[in-house]
Amino acid sequence: MVGALAYNVPFFSIFLALLAAIAAPLLPRASRAAERMTLAVILLVGAMSAHLLADLAATGRSFTFMMGHFPAPWGNELRAGPLEALLALVFCVSMGLSLLGNTGSTEEDISKERRYLYFVMINLLLSSLLALVYTNDIFTAYVFIEINTIAACAIVAAKDCSETIRAALRYLVMSLVGSGLVLISICLIYDLTGHLLMQHMHASIAELISAGRHTRSLTVSLVLMTVGLAIKSALYPFGSWLPDAHGNATNASSAILSGLVLKGHIFLIVKIFYRVFGTDAVRLLHIDSVLLIFGLAAMIMGSLNALRQTNLKRMIAWSSVAQVGYIFLGIGLNTAVGVAAACLHIIVHAIVKPMLFTAAGGLISASMHNKELHALKGAFYRNRWAGVGLISGVCSMIGIPTFAGFASKLSLALASFESPAILQGLLALALSTLLNALYYVPAAITILTPQAQAAPSLRAPKPAHSLSYSVAMTAFLALNFFLGLFYNPVMRVIERGLSVLG
Repeated sequence: MVGALAYNVPFFSIFLALLAAIAAPLLPRASRAAERMTLAVILLVGAMSAHLLADLAATGRSFTFMMGHFPAPWGNELRAGPLEALLALVFCVSMGLSLLGNTGSTEEDISKERRYLYFVMINLLLSSLLALVYTNDIFTAYVFIEINTIAACAIVAAKDCSETIRAALRYLVMSLVGSGLVLISICLIYDLTGHLLMQHMHASIAELISAGRHTRSLTVSLVLMTVGLAIKSALYPFGSWLPDAHGNATNASSAILSGLVLKGHIFLIVKIFYRVFGTDAVRLLHIDSVLLIFGLAAMIMGSLNALRQTNLKRMIAWSSVAQVGYIFLGIGLNTAVGVAAACLHIIVHAIVKPMLFTAAGGLISASMHNKELHALKGAFYRNRWAGVGLISGVCSMIGIPTFAGFASKLSLALASFESPAILQGLLALALSTLLNALYYVPAAITILTPQAQAAPSLRAPKPAHSLSYSVAMTAFLALNFFLGLFYNPVMRVIERGLSVLG
């Protein structure tokens, strides 16, 4: 039996973030009150998520929270299990550290008069991500997808320059295309089943498939849903908008967008597969095979595009396209081991990629705000915390043992061994890892190479980091090593969560 406090965590997690978004404009705009309130809410929601995880991880059970105590079809539902609680905790930790580690760049890039609006959008973004994790109603998921889209585009455009405005508009157009496809899919599924709650949909879809009825309509609805969410997840070839948005946004926005926003939509795909259609139906309709192909392509093409970049933030952004491919490789295998490995990579990437963007921001700030790799020569010695963070993230992305990326890549490799796609999976993992090394290692060497004749402004000693930056980077580094060394307990929680996800 779930405790009374744990039972209410999913609702209050979403509600508190929404309440903070409403309260932020009411606070004094000249102060940092909105920022402090946002960090406090993230800390509180993270603590509640940790309590929920502790309550559910031991038993491996899940429960349903009935909104307003009204049953379906009038009522709405949230559902929480070990995996949902774990992702909610990781999202809170990652968002909190991303904001904490980039307070300086946020103050530089966003005017004081508009800063409170930025934290309104951050709170809306957190609320929408938690809703995507917990919701058991497919139309509620769509509503929060749209809230997520608006908030994500707003935090890109928060840095007031022409590049971010163009990137935000491009992001908005692509996101609206994805949202439109999702809405059409929901309408089709509702027309076929008469339900919006996921389990009720699943029962009706299972009956239709077993009777051989409306197979084409079900296939079309699943394809539309998958493509719509794949666009919003930046799966190749739909991810061309990502480098501009993540590469030009303020550092905190880049970290949050890459580490969290993409993952919320990917986890919704996992929920749709498990809880609405069922993995057998996904296999029968060959959607898993298509995702596997696109995942393999993303791993290679994302890495090749990253290899061509001379701008550090754009390189890291293109790397995210490749990392999304890793996740879809696991989902496309459509096995319990494969999806568990994909979920582990979601968690790893939610920690490591914000660390990389935070480290890149520190190095760029210490190099007269120049993002080009050639200008970052010797940047390690101008901001050692950022340099250590970048090198640690590089080791993780390449898959060096003891770092988080090694754990998820090893899990994906083991999952490939248990599937018919063993050759394709292992070859793509090997080639993508090699390409990762080809663009990340030179970047690490560049920042470690002393600059013989640096400009006086670069050679002069300067306060390389604030206390908040040091705390955030220390936490990122610790989590990177923790996930690399102690990933087995995390995998057990994921496996228990997947067993009750359907």
